[in-house]
Amino acid sequence: MVRIDRVVTRGGDAGETSLGDGARVGKDTARIEAIGAVDEANAALGVLRCLVAGDAATDAMLSRLQNDLFDVGADLAVPGAGEERLRVTDAPVARLETEIAAMNSGLVPLASFVLPGGTPAAAQAHVARTLLRRAERRVAVLRAEGINPAVLRLLNRASDHLFVLSRELNARAGGDVLWVPGANG
Repeated sequence: MVRIDRVVTRGGDAGETSLGDGARVGKDTARIEAIGAVDEANAALGVLRCLVAGDAATDAMLSRLQNDLFDVGADLAVPGAGEERLRVTDAPVARLETEIAAMNSGLVPLASFVLPGGTPAAAQAHVARTLLRRAERRVAVLRAEGINPAVLRLLNRASDHLFVLSRELNARAGGDVLWVPGANG
């Protein structure tokens, strides 16, 4: 279990931070960039959860996803660790695929690309989706270091999940905001 006794440690004042195995690394390393990108996406999910307050099923999905992203951060924070450390598996990936299929089954098939927007919650789902795509790109940079491939699958599926969720949220309010090619030209 995690225990945090102090928040202010001054350990990062010189531009370094500690990984989960105790190693000190620069805050500008690719690994810390990846962990930070996952954290940003998770914060955006927190805002989305505020916007769907009262929708228990959607909030529960987002809560599970936030926990998954903390697992991703924990996995990334301990490079090359053995099985004694928390490692992301494909179980949350399968859960996300099931949730995607359930949400998508009630949606009209797309005939155009979707513009980020619509309801505030759908727009925030798009913000979180794009932040997850950035996190995925940052994690992909770490492939040469031998990262857990389930992490990339989870981030990829999570952004798909948020795309479909944004469509579902907009469907409840009248439908998607669609791209009209050349509309202003």
